Amino acid sequence: MHRLFRLFLLTCFVGGITPLTSRSQAQNPQPRKTESSPQAKEKDVDSIEHIIAAVYDSISGPAGPRDWDRFRSLFYTGARLIPSRRDKDGKGVANSLSADEYVARAQPFFEKEGFFEVPVANRIESWDRIAHIWSTYESRHAKGEQPFARGINSFQLLFDGSRWWVMTIYWEGEEAAHPLPEKYLSGK
Repeated sequence: MHRLFRLFLLTCFVGGITPLTSRSQAQNPQPRKTESSPQAKEKDVDSIEHIIAAVYDSISGPAGPRDWDRFRSLFYTGARLIPSRRDKDGKGVANSLSADEYVARAQPFFEKEGFFEVPVANRIESWDRIAHIWSTYESRHAKGEQPFARGINSFQLLFDGSRWWVMTIYWEGEEAAHPLPEKYLSGK
């Protein structure tokens, strides 16, 4: 049985398909929006810099509603938002959310509190249709205030030939015992 399974895996990978997709899906993947995703604004998704700015802009604002349709339009189906933190024992933990789960979690807070998150520095690495961005951020309750939080958002993006998509945003907030490294405080 074990030998048959290894033969199956070898056939799948050598044959150019994965065990969970058909040949037509592997050869012609279709870009997909999130389940509830509206059409993105062209200027939000035409470059790496623009999609990063659109993410920050769509979650930032005074207390009240956000443009969640704009937010959802930036994410590929299955995209994840992953906040990480240390638990009470100091162990690193993460919570993985879909775009819709993030909206459900953040919306009540944003209705009551102003929240403005801006990038301090972006370190962009890209090749062909993938990009990774280390985006150091500051969070404020109002423009011009001192930041109440800083950290790093790790963005992974996909270019489908016509636009950029957010695949993952994984982040960690700065802590007194774990300050941001100097190299992430500038874009160089």
